[in-house]
Amino acid sequence: MDYRFQWCLSLCTGDFPVAAYAELCARIPQSTPFNHLGWLRAAERAMAPGQTLQVLLAWAGTELHLCLPLIRVRESRFGLGWKVLRHLGYPLSDRLVLLSRLDAEGQRQALAAIRRRLPHALLQLHELVTAPGQDALLAQWADHSCFAEQRLSCRVPVHGISEQDRLEPSGDVRYKLRRARKRTAACGAEVRRLVPDGASIGPLLAAIAEVEQVSWKGEQGVGIFSGARRRQWMEEAFGALAEAGLVRVVLLEHQGRCISYRLGLLQDGRLYDYNLAFLPEYAELGSGRLLLDEWIRWGLEEGWQYVDASRVSLSGSSHQLHERMTGAVEQWRWSLYSWRPSGILLGLAYQLWLGIKVRRQARQNTHAADGERPCPVE
Repeated sequence: MDYRFQWCLSLCTGDFPVAAYAELCARIPQSTPFNHLGWLRAAERAMAPGQTLQVLLAWAGTELHLCLPLIRVRESRFGLGWKVLRHLGYPLSDRLVLLSRLDAEGQRQALAAIRRRLPHALLQLHELVTAPGQDALLAQWADHSCFAEQRLSCRVPVHGISEQDRLEPSGDVRYKLRRARKRTAACGAEVRRLVPDGASIGPLLAAIAEVEQVSWKGEQGVGIFSGARRRQWMEEAFGALAEAGLVRVVLLEHQGRCISYRLGLLQDGRLYDYNLAFLPEYAELGSGRLLLDEWIRWGLEEGWQYVDASRVSLSGSSHQLHERMTGAVEQWRWSLYSWRPSGILLGLAYQLWLGIKVRRQARQNTHAADGERPCPVE
């Protein structure tokens, strides 16, 4: 197929092909709210100083077959600065699919276009899900890189909603939920479900941002509302997604004040559980588990198919959906090192560091095993 490649400097200009982009998303069933144009436009407006955006489009006639928004930034690794490309939305986008319907020749041409326009040492793409066209594209790009790595980012717990959810869960979860309900009722707190629109999302975000600010996430500066740039991004992004009808919120309120919340995005019957926080003085209520159960009950009433944790830590995840998961979604990080001298050097440095790390871990494991062996009895 013959493709026409085009570069744009922004997603926010009036000449960006909004309708064609929406059609491309609709043709790729794995697309998520983090591929939504409203989310990405907010990410563009919140870019950090030193970052630049370049958007690669590929057309077949009047049909859009590729949209790849890339940010270029200089990052420090091993004491040196390197030109790195990332998908727009890093690091706050949770799950992405590459919006590509290119054939093999188009995939090769796209990589060549990126390397001509955006010389780089490393192209690194985070939180990607398995999708047929995406896997083929990345595998071909890996073959044309001096070094490539596909590493598991996380294994996300998912709960498939079924008629069984009309019953109370069994075991320890049932006990913890009953305790949370009892404590919540005792203090007079109430659960609310909200579907904000463009007019109501602003005050709602202000209320939940206040909760996050005094939570451990706010204190450690790792919350989605931490800092002016992140807060701007979230306000614009969720404003656009609320206008599209994708935002869902469950709140726990006490005397009209929000004391805990879960913020989610609903698309194609899948609720992405994006963020939660609670006031420290109400930590004993167990509100997180209570609100997660509310997601499931809400989904059962409205015909959702899944409650999805969206993203978790690869190891040591404390997400409460692990207790009720019926499946999992794997998300991957692809690292593609170019054939430029900088790419070769960075790739070799990374492989050397990785080898040292593996050997060090092996020695630590050996020493730990030796320490656990029983002493011989004489």
